[in-house]
Amino acid sequence: MYGAILGDMIGAPYEFDRGNKSKEFPLFCEDSHFTDDSVMTIAVAEALLDNQFQDDITIKDALVDTMRKWGKRYPNAGYGVRFCRWLRAARPEPYGSYGNGSAMRVSAAGWLFDTLEETRAKARLTAEVTHNHPEGIKGAEATASAIFLARTGHSKDEIRDYIVQEFHYDLSRSCDQIRPGYYHVESCQKTVPEAITAFLEGADFEDVIRTAVSLGGDCDTLTCIAGSIAEAFYGVPENLKDACRSRLPEDMLDILGRFDIAREHGHDPFPDSFLSGNSMIEEAVAQYYRESSRDNLYAVINAILYRMHTNGHFLIPAVTQEDGTSFELHRIQANDGKLWLAVFTSREEYEKGQKASVISYFIDAFLESCADMQEEGIVINPWGQSFLLTKDLIKLLLQVSKEGSAQ
Repeated sequence: MYGAILGDMIGAPYEFDRGNKSKEFPLFCEDSHFTDDSVMTIAVAEALLDNQFQDDITIKDALVDTMRKWGKRYPNAGYGVRFCRWLRAARPEPYGSYGNGSAMRVSAAGWLFDTLEETRAKARLTAEVTHNHPEGIKGAEATASAIFLARTGHSKDEIRDYIVQEFHYDLSRSCDQIRPGYYHVESCQKTVPEAITAFLEGADFEDVIRTAVSLGGDCDTLTCIAGSIAEAFYGVPENLKDACRSRLPEDMLDILGRFDIAREHGHDPFPDSFLSGNSMIEEAVAQYYRESSRDNLYAVINAILYRMHTNGHFLIPAVTQEDGTSFELHRIQANDGKLWLAVFTSREEYEKGQKASVISYFIDAFLESCADMQEEGIVINPWGQSFLLTKDLIKLLLQVSKEGSAQ
């Protein structure tokens, strides 16, 4: 998603034809900041990360929830009038838009699925919750398809041919032909072809960005779309990734980090390499259930310590607050009324209980963050053979872990 967000940031100062339609401009300036394009890109990514294996209705419900949550969190990001009404509506319904908003936010769908057919199907869902006009859907599908083809090794000629054949966009004009008469327009049909053309002509990632900005018009969105495809084809230089991260708030960086993990590990937001070793914790807890001896207690502690030292992760559910603008970690109330934070060692354990947004996090870093927790401690696998890590046990684990690292 770096390509989309960078395109948005770099194009934002020149939106509404404020540039000189040249490729010569500073990549970053005082006004290089994220807009609604990036906010909704993050929102769609979160919904797909949390629900990519669910049915279409569940995914669309999640898209509505996350888009409205992030829209309320960043209400002044520059949304269109109709989308603002949708964000505030008591019962949000799609409103037949063919605006380029459906294409600007779709990049996650181009990365998270293993076939072109599934990519297009999920891209369609991301559009339909608002932009259910055929042109709005087409713009999202075309953009996601180009990303998928670019990241799976297809040539620019193959990408061009597929887009023309499947979506009937005119990609015959060069950017030099488009540039003189191009103006600010916010429809998919007059933004997506131009963005794809900028990608096809660009020599590398940065050149695609500069080419897209040089066309003018709605160039934060146009460059967002072009950049999302360019990332899949060329990758993004590390210095530009750093520049992107430095301009994003922590909550958006959290989703971007999750997305990077999902993309790196076969599009799985909770890769098995981070979770599979947790079976030793489950086995030690099961043994402790059979006989609650001191030796078996130590075995549980040692299993957790081992996973801390081997990059093990917990799955950690989070609860969206009523205002839709923040999360809290999920708490379990014991019979005595005291509260414990819930964590899980595997998908199977998590799926035994109620569904929520869920993050995957290093065990050692999570325990460090719990050093000053107000809760009584952590309950591991609360829906199965649970194990209580009290605050004293957490402090002991951290102390032993640090002593072991120092030796």
